[in-house]
Amino acid sequence: MRITQVSARFPRVTRHAAAVVLAALAGAGLVGVSAQPASATPPAIPSKATAQSQLNALTVAAQGSTAGYSRDLFPHWITISGSCNTREQVLKRDGTSVVVDSSCAATSGRWYSPYDGATWTAASDVDIDHVVPLAEAWRSGTNSWTTSRRQSFANDLTRPQLIAVTDNVNQSKGDQDPSTWQPSLSSYRCTYSKMWITVKYNWSLTLQSSEKGALQSMLNTCSS
Repeated sequence: MRITQVSARFPRVTRHAAAVVLAALAGAGLVGVSAQPASATPPAIPSKATAQSQLNALTVAAQGSTAGYSRDLFPHWITISGSCNTREQVLKRDGTSVVVDSSCAATSGRWYSPYDGATWTAASDVDIDHVVPLAEAWRSGTNSWTTSRRQSFANDLTRPQLIAVTDNVNQSKGDQDPSTWQPSLSSYRCTYSKMWITVKYNWSLTLQSSEKGALQSMLNTCSS
């Protein structure tokens, strides 16, 4: 028995719920999965030891205000190469057998969402998540940056800041930090913590004490 994409005719929340159930059945060995995770992953995910050093070096501070925040202050998605923008680049990187048209829009492919274990075959079911959300970044120090620097942050392809995931999952995450939101697939929380830590470290962002505690708990689950 093979899992295929949940029909796009159903509402997104229904499709997501079905995908979660199917993923759970697959994990229990009750059904087979038709698409495995792509080999491509966000770049520069550090080792556990490196992430621990980076976490120790981060500045703990009270959470800043969202006053003045707007997504427009983080211009995205920008053109990366030819007609391809940042979203399209990540879809190609994180997907399997991705086919694009002349405008670089993905017309077919498979995308595995490591946050929830669901697999999709339509790019419209996939969002590109900012691992450290833009509003969270604003509260952590980007409010004092230039728009140009915020643009670089919002389109960062050199660090593990962007990842293709199930659209509903990205929307439910919103601007939450790890103290209130973590991937439902617990086996991915180690990787998620390392991605979050290294993004904040490389961009010199602060973190809250509750956020640091949650990251440490997730990092403790890593074997390497």
